[in-house]
Amino acid sequence: MQAPAKPPKLSAPIDLDRVRALFADPARVAEADFLRREIASRMHERLQLVKVNPLRVIDAGCGTGPDLPVLQKSYPAAQILGVDTSPAMIAAARGQAGKTGLSQLIGKLLPAKSGIDYLCADMADLPLARNNADLVWSNLALHWHPQPDRVFAEWHRVLKVGGLLMFSCFGPDTLQEVRAAFAEVDLAPHTLPFVDMHDFGDQLVEAGFAEPVMDMEKITVTYDSADKLLTDARALGGNPLQTRRKGLLGKQAYQRMLQGLEKQRRADGKLALTFEVIYGHAFRPAPRVTSSGEAIIRFDLPRKPKK
Repeated sequence: MQAPAKPPKLSAPIDLDRVRALFADPARVAEADFLRREIASRMHERLQLVKVNPLRVIDAGCGTGPDLPVLQKSYPAAQILGVDTSPAMIAAARGQAGKTGLSQLIGKLLPAKSGIDYLCADMADLPLARNNADLVWSNLALHWHPQPDRVFAEWHRVLKVGGLLMFSCFGPDTLQEVRAAFAEVDLAPHTLPFVDMHDFGDQLVEAGFAEPVMDMEKITVTYDSADKLLTDARALGGNPLQTRRKGLLGKQAYQRMLQGLEKQRRADGKLALTFEVIYGHAFRPAPRVTSSGEAIIRFDLPRKPKK
């Protein structure tokens, strides 16, 4: 993996083993699939505005694989590679492909062949060759990694020159209602401290990407009950922080947290849950220096006039 020139930046003390454990049961996180599908749909709308014709696509953090057939439909000549750090998610993605009749390719990965394949790997350390893909797609996965700058560097490495990166992730205002409710109980972190959009933009430039475009929107989901709100919050993954509170909340502390949520009921009687969704895309430009550090100067020779 090609590391950034600067020391890696820690977005949060995330325990990657804990992340794998939280996503070890696909059924546990299925409750929040409605939000993942909505954001994926909005990403696909953005992707349609970019003129690309990829022959190799990587879905980084593919989960149970719902985006794989959609990407295959959009690019039928492409090979789609679903990557996830959780073996359980990869197994579920294979199972879903079998149910829908999708082909499962076996053997050596070849850039020229179409179909869907799967790989269990860390997004920041992909066992893939340099210049491997034309498109890297990632929906709501980046915020689970403690070193997003290393992830960007790895995505830059595996992309071909001119290749496109498109991703979504959560921003700082996500789950703000849950944070406020737990603040009634203790000072321990109960949700991720999500990275700001502008920091991601800076990291894309530092990783070598060109023309990064970042935008953000807030999605509010409303609930009748606090229990359903918390169920969906847990289904989005949970708390993988090394600094998280160890052990369960006591009964009284849990009631104080619920009271903290109830104080936030809106005028219409609903409880709200905020999601700040960050969208980003950027291209891998042609290199300006050689591997030995020599500058590359490009110029076009004048064309000969037609006779």
